[in-house]
Amino acid sequence: MDQPVEELRVLMLEDVTSDAELEESELLDAGLAFTSLRVDTRDAFEQALDEFKPDIILADYRLPAYSGRDALAYARRTHPQIPVIMVTGVLGDEAAVELLKLGARDYVLKDRLVRLPLAIKRALSEERGIRNRKLAEGKFRILFTEALDGIVIADQKTERVIDCNPEFERMCGRTLAELKALRMYELAPMDQSEAARKKFLEIMKTGSSKGEFDLRKPDGTIVPIEFSSALINIQDQFIIQTITRDIAERKLAEEALRRINRTLHTLSAGNVALVKAVDEAALLDEACRVIVDIGEYSMVWVGYARDDEPKSLLPMACRGVEKSELAALKLTWADAAGGQCALARAIRSGKTQISRNIQGDPDFEFYHELAIAQGWSTNLAVPLSDGRIFGGLSIFTADPNAFDADEVALLNELGGDLAYGINALRTRAERDQAAEKNRLYLDQISSNLKETIQAIAATVEMRDPYISGHEKRVAKLAVAIAQEMGLAREQTEALEIAADVHDIGKIRVPTEILSKPGALDGIEHDLIKLHAQAGYEILKGIKFPWPVADIVLQHHERLDGSGYPGRLKGSEILLDAQILSVADVVESIMSHRPYRPAFDVDVALKDILEHRGKLYNADAVDACTRLFREKGFAFS
Repeated sequence: MDQPVEELRVLMLEDVTSDAELEESELLDAGLAFTSLRVDTRDAFEQALDEFKPDIILADYRLPAYSGRDALAYARRTHPQIPVIMVTGVLGDEAAVELLKLGARDYVLKDRLVRLPLAIKRALSEERGIRNRKLAEGKFRILFTEALDGIVIADQKTERVIDCNPEFERMCGRTLAELKALRMYELAPMDQSEAARKKFLEIMKTGSSKGEFDLRKPDGTIVPIEFSSALINIQDQFIIQTITRDIAERKLAEEALRRINRTLHTLSAGNVALVKAVDEAALLDEACRVIVDIGEYSMVWVGYARDDEPKSLLPMACRGVEKSELAALKLTWADAAGGQCALARAIRSGKTQISRNIQGDPDFEFYHELAIAQGWSTNLAVPLSDGRIFGGLSIFTADPNAFDADEVALLNELGGDLAYGINALRTRAERDQAAEKNRLYLDQISSNLKETIQAIAATVEMRDPYISGHEKRVAKLAVAIAQEMGLAREQTEALEIAADVHDIGKIRVPTEILSKPGALDGIEHDLIKLHAQAGYEILKGIKFPWPVADIVLQHHERLDGSGYPGRLKGSEILLDAQILSVADVVESIMSHRPYRPAFDVDVALKDILEHRGKLYNADAVDACTRLFREKGFAFS
């Protein structure tokens, strides 16, 4: 290849400065002397073509302000002598082919910039060849001979090869003398010869043709090429000139790119499955579905390594084969005759394993029948670990060229994500089991506590038969008031327990006072008042999860400080105690006592409404009133 011109002028259509600097660095490392100009808009690009006069254009495919595709079309239309190379991060198969057909001389991915100097040299060489051929017929032969692309000339009438350059000889694996004995379409494989013949006829009718087809070497090797043919009249002799390019490397690159994109989609879908998975079995099934349906692999299965005597491989999930078929193979991960497949080796070594030609591999004899029937060729196995290897992911494909380094790296990442998801689900399941066990334990403790409290309350009621059921009824009303006020369940539960035993202190009051049929005198009334403090003393030693003892102590306190035993005021009184006091007063007024008859609900509500906000909590009074007057509350 000729050396590029000194002080090469490079126009870069690139919006990211750092990317342009990386491209310049590759050119410097390759020994190219150049001056560069970076632009990122349509106007700047078009102006630079006229003023900067570049020798070559490096264009990014996607820019926020300007499309690389549009730039290519403009350059080919207005400055066709300037070669354009697309330099981009990600390029789909169809887009890459389209750009080359639109006139791009090459494309280079940004993660493979090492190819850039060679692509530039090749593009400049191609352009220089075209220019030189136009200068003089004497120089044509040199360019014809040294061209990097294959060039072949055929007679329009006989359809036979007249001449070709060395590159075309290399592509065909034949000498010029051998080629002269053949018609152009006879260079294609048998199954493509008719299509090639039609292409030849198309050239004679329309004057040109371009496309892709395969060349067949004498040894049977197939070489994919890209061609561009034109019908030319030279001194009344019509010839067909065809320029060909060996695109085997590009095809491999395109296929590798396709596989990488496919694997990236698989990885992305696998991560979605991780997020949505509710249990381990569902996660494994969805991961297998994603690998086959989105990844386009032939078969996949997840095997867990059992610690039984034969070290069995247990199929947990699969796609592309029945689980029963895998189970029937009775695979093992032991280092023995039946444990040399890729998955067994991956589990033993903790490293990803690849096996090719599995249909003839003796280590895969257990798989041979299935592999032949399904057309599997290559197998990759990724170990699954949560700190220890517990299984593996085994992927099969019919593609013998599958699993290059980039693809393996992504599938390793998928395996790592899958193992993480499995471990997270197991941890969640263990946590849920522990939480459920703890909940049942707490429920039992709560139940035992309530039963104990109820037993104590029953003891108090046995000493004072006139208030039998009083505490239960007060608790029912207090809970209803709390719920009507929107209190939390935990606070309501605490209030219920406190209400159940709010008069427990009366166990220290003489029975004759409790059951006295007449009005109490001053001393007797003072003795009765001691029951709140006495109840607190009894309950304070019990480790409730709520302030039950304090609620009992304060249930006779009043907002204005007129209550007992602490003469507390306003917010000094617990809200639970304020609610309990309302319920206690209402139930007491509506219940029979030795010294008076029971009053109806209107009398009780009138009492708390008259003292609303003074003695009793206003919200509690309002809630209690609504319960009786609007919501049909009643003591059973």
